[in-house]
Amino acid sequence: MASVFSVHTSTFLSPLKTTKFRPNFQSLHTSQKPFLINSLEFKQLDPKIPQQVQTFWNWLCDEGVVSAKTPVKPGIVAEGLGLVAKRDIAKGETVLEVPRRFWINPDAVAESDIGNVCSGLKPWISVALFLLRERWRDDSKWKYYMDVLPESTDSTIYWSEEELYEIQGTQLLSTTMGVKDYVQNEFQKVQEEVILRNKQLFRFPITLDDFFWAFGMLRSRAFSRLRNQNLILVPFADLTNHSARVTTEDHAHEVRGPAGLFSWDLLFSLRSPLKLKAGDQFFIQYDLNKSNADMALDYGFIEPSSGRDAFTLTLEISESDDFYGDKLDIAESNGLGETAYFDIKLGQSLPPALIPYLRLVALGGTDAFLLESIFRNSVWGHLELPVSRENEELICKVVRDACKSALSGYHTTIEEDEKLLSEGNLSSRLQIAVGIRAGEKKVLQQIDDIFRERELELDELEYYQERRLKDLGLVGDQGDIIFWEPK
Repeated sequence: MASVFSVHTSTFLSPLKTTKFRPNFQSLHTSQKPFLINSLEFKQLDPKIPQQVQTFWNWLCDEGVVSAKTPVKPGIVAEGLGLVAKRDIAKGETVLEVPRRFWINPDAVAESDIGNVCSGLKPWISVALFLLRERWRDDSKWKYYMDVLPESTDSTIYWSEEELYEIQGTQLLSTTMGVKDYVQNEFQKVQEEVILRNKQLFRFPITLDDFFWAFGMLRSRAFSRLRNQNLILVPFADLTNHSARVTTEDHAHEVRGPAGLFSWDLLFSLRSPLKLKAGDQFFIQYDLNKSNADMALDYGFIEPSSGRDAFTLTLEISESDDFYGDKLDIAESNGLGETAYFDIKLGQSLPPALIPYLRLVALGGTDAFLLESIFRNSVWGHLELPVSRENEELICKVVRDACKSALSGYHTTIEEDEKLLSEGNLSSRLQIAVGIRAGEKKVLQQIDDIFRERELELDELEYYQERRLKDLGLVGDQGDIIFWEPK
């Protein structure tokens, strides 16, 4: 999301034009009617909209965040609730602007009653505590916003044990359990160090479930990547849903503009990345780089497109390796480390550094001469090409064995998953589970296929010793070694 610093004006907040006063009560009375009707019309939403959303909308109207000229409004959509266009909207047109005084971020926490006790906490924890405190305060400035926040999402952090069983064997399951352990540990610390020590500020009990609720709201609704804003909740803006049709992230901006009748401030501005017709839903792109597993964990949905199916290969230089220090030095010199993570996406080629790192990890025996200091500046270039048949065969075996092991951990096959998806009638969470496990297995199968084909080519590859002999002019065009006889 980009930051824009040009002055932005909004016509409905501009000073009114003045005219000469004429005490004509009849004309004054008739001229007011259209204004009143328009005011009522822009506040009214679809009767199917929940009452708390209607109340929230009225609050936004009363606070001047939206007006009759705001081109979107809440509506019932396929995702449940979203923003729909009230009129045609041009691509790049500003759709909404929310003044800084309505943002919920670490700055808002610092300015609140709990600012002092939260000053040393991780930003997300301080905002989570702020959310929970405001949620239970009847006099909260954000009361109507709190009322429209959901009790949970379909994020895997909220799944039951039975639901989590459906992603057995997946990397998403291990990630989810890791995140849950992390949140639980953070809660125990903040409860002991902040909540229980400041009961005058936290007069209501905060449970682990409450803390997970706040964590889930931040994961699913927070905006980031604005200037100086890595964590920010923006009421009204966070009603916007995601669409794969949006292929850019340049829609959220931080601008300076009118934030009241006689005041200017920073505004959170959203522009439409698509051309819309009246009645169309307004969409944005949440994150182009997230995998389906990331989407399931953060937002509670996945894209049906296979473009986000991914699997992460984790490779490691073992401390028990005889050449551990040399290998680690080479890895770090090339932007990697003792442990390296490689995200592999379905239908895409392997990450460029994957195979060189594999060759480095597998390097040993007679190939270990490449680890000598004389090769230190050129060794990575050698690793980008096959080193020896033994080394290449080993990396193929290691990767293929890892794929087979991972595939054996799933309790269904790809064919069974695809059948379930084609039949439909799955709950939202089961659809996520089946989509994730099918996607992971397809990527694992793709990786295995790549290295299986590589195994078949081992006899055809050119290795370091052959390349070296060629460089010295000791190998002929047909690969024959040339013997020079003395005259």
